[in-house]
Amino acid sequence: MAGEIDEAIEPADREAFTRQPPKTLQARINFLMKQLKTTKAVAQEIGVSQRSVERYRRGERKHPPKAIADRIDAAVRARWQPQVRKRQQKQAATTGGITVETRARFGYTAPIGTTDDGRFRRLTVHLPPAYAQRLFDARNTGASDQQMRGIIAEGFKEIYFQDGGARAMGLFDVTLNDIDYLDLDY
Repeated sequence: MAGEIDEAIEPADREAFTRQPPKTLQARINFLMKQLKTTKAVAQEIGVSQRSVERYRRGERKHPPKAIADRIDAAVRARWQPQVRKRQQKQAATTGGITVETRARFGYTAPIGTTDDGRFRRLTVHLPPAYAQRLFDARNTGASDQQMRGIIAEGFKEIYFQDGGARAMGLFDVTLNDIDYLDLDY
């Protein structure tokens, strides 16, 4: 199951598309056939029989059940324009950085005498390229949603809470909890 961070990255990836993916079922199946090479591989990918793939491909069947149509759509989008997506992510990781907009509960550990009660905040923070690189690397290596949250929380600590070292130097361990929404842009 995809985590909240993965679900936030997907729309940002789709915005990078320079062309829209195929619209018709037959065109989508033909695209998957070009990518996966065999009807058996396409059938396994989308969770139907090989015969169903052949029917979709010939246009004999045009309206699969919603669950299957959603799986076909996800399979096509995952393979659509990988070079464009990769170029966009590389730019974010080397020069552009990543903008994170969220409403979540931030908790943190602070020195005695200061308030360290977590509370909901709505923040939009531009994180430097190093955090984008770490986030993409973590995602590509199968990191958990909690680990990716940690990367974002660390970026928020450095950029927002500590203002790059200008304040709140005694702040430790920022955590990102109870995410209302999270949106990434790069």
